[in-house]
Amino acid sequence: MKKHLLTPGPTPVPPEVLAATAAPMIHHRAPDFRVLLERTVGRLQQVFCTTNDVLLFTASGTGAFESAVANLVSPGDSVLAVSHGEFGERWAKLASVYGADVTSLAVAWGETPRADDLARALAEKPADVVFLVHSETSTGVVADIEALAAVTKAAGALVVVDAVSSLGAVPLETDVWGLDVVVSGSQKALMSPPGLAFAAVSPAAWERCELATSPRFYFDWHRYRKSYESLGTPFTPAVATVAGLDVALGMILDAGLDTAFARHAALGRACREGAKAMGLKLFSPDDESSAVVTAIFTPEGANAKELVLALRDRFGITVAGGHGDMATRLFRIGHIGWFDVFDITTALAAVELILTDMGAPITRGVAVSRALEAYGEAVAVP
Repeated sequence: MKKHLLTPGPTPVPPEVLAATAAPMIHHRAPDFRVLLERTVGRLQQVFCTTNDVLLFTASGTGAFESAVANLVSPGDSVLAVSHGEFGERWAKLASVYGADVTSLAVAWGETPRADDLARALAEKPADVVFLVHSETSTGVVADIEALAAVTKAAGALVVVDAVSSLGAVPLETDVWGLDVVVSGSQKALMSPPGLAFAAVSPAAWERCELATSPRFYFDWHRYRKSYESLGTPFTPAVATVAGLDVALGMILDAGLDTAFARHAALGRACREGAKAMGLKLFSPDDESSAVVTAIFTPEGANAKELVLALRDRFGITVAGGHGDMATRLFRIGHIGWFDVFDITTALAAVELILTDMGAPITRGVAVSRALEAYGEAVAVP
């Protein structure tokens, strides 16, 4: 059975990237790896839109999360986590583990955080660090990080952003928006295998890092910065994955970041319009910001868990389920990374077939044509 991966991470990997990961192994202390590391980090800086240090870890995206908390937060520090889904809650949990005094600004899942609400929360209780989520993968919401960062900086706090699923998919201006730390990973819009995580660190974040007293060893930022001085890493990196990432970043930058952003926006529109044409209700916002993943309610009486399993078992299509209380009501189709519109129409056609067999009241035969039409409309916009 042919496999179709349509989750918001891991995402499909281009053959050129896979070929790079399968090349003969090189030693991580040899000159050829130093050249590879320097080029890869330089390309990461371009994608992050920053001149700041970008540190590379062999870890999942959560490893980069933890590095930010461990290097910035001391026990008792006041921090605020803006939570509008699973990964905003993760910021709060991590900071609590490190003994921080955590305030959560909770927004209903599926809603978009508002800058004025954040400003009021910071006025009521100042924070040293504010943790934000750019693309909340559990809901499909992409927050206005520029506006949220502006009120955070005005309140005198550092801005730390989860860009795990947004980096390379939607615009993110680390330096222009004044973001102090931005974390991400290799396995989503960057079209590479899982296993690498990154943190872009501003001078202000480095200053705070000097004062932080939380214990850290593997994720100690100072170790990485010192190793970079000689174009090395403090520990053995995932050499093959770095080689693949280098190729993927080259592909993205050669085509242009704006091209990547436009493609993801067009794919998101195609997915949303196809789902609505079928008669399904969206959970994620129905606007151009929803370029990372489309979260969709199943019709009344149709179990989303059963839908996800049936797509996998009958058609080899893997989509994502919902988190927490949404597990039986919600499924998510990812469209970041190495996707085209025919991946989207394949997923929509299969969803239509499964839901029909489940007896759901949907409109048949229109989702694919509407998705193709919407994609054509999006790519035609100058």
